[in-house]
Amino acid sequence: MNRRLLIVDDENSTRDMLCRVLARHGFETVGAATVVEALGVIERERFDGALVDLKIDVDSGLALIGPLRAANPRARIVLLTGYSSISTAVAAIKLGADDYLCKPASGAQLLAALDLDTESEVQPLPAVPERPPSVNRLAWEHIQRVLAEHDGNISATARALGMHRRTLQRKLQKRPKGE
Repeated sequence: MNRRLLIVDDENSTRDMLCRVLARHGFETVGAATVVEALGVIERERFDGALVDLKIDVDSGLALIGPLRAANPRARIVLLTGYSSISTAVAAIKLGADDYLCKPASGAQLLAALDLDTESEVQPLPAVPERPPSVNRLAWEHIQRVLAEHDGNISATARALGMHRRTLQRKLQKRPKGE
């Protein structure tokens, strides 16, 4: 029996990509694009886990944590955000989220956060490197991960990243130097 997973993100390409990738890992996925749509789905269906974006159009994904937890007490709830801050991480955990991941999160990070077979254990924080990678380097690595997920298909990768194919090709030519 597949594990059921709710994915809430207002960006169609991100939501669809997450649904496809996680379906390959044995999840039965249901997507929602708005808080209102997600609340309707939460009322009708039960889930083993949920990936919820923090910023959903003008709403906050934090508003979904309480209803998700009430309807699915054993579900793993993971908040994803490109706007990470300590205050939102603390708020998410206090509201009942099990994990808080910054975008772009790797497939391995998502799968580890959604590990439904084990009780959550306190994991030590990874050591911060003495010289963290630059923003350009992080963007390059994210593009490379998405490119690998799409088997090197430039057009599919550009769609998943929400950019024009030529823009992606230019970015791929500008590998960060000296890192």
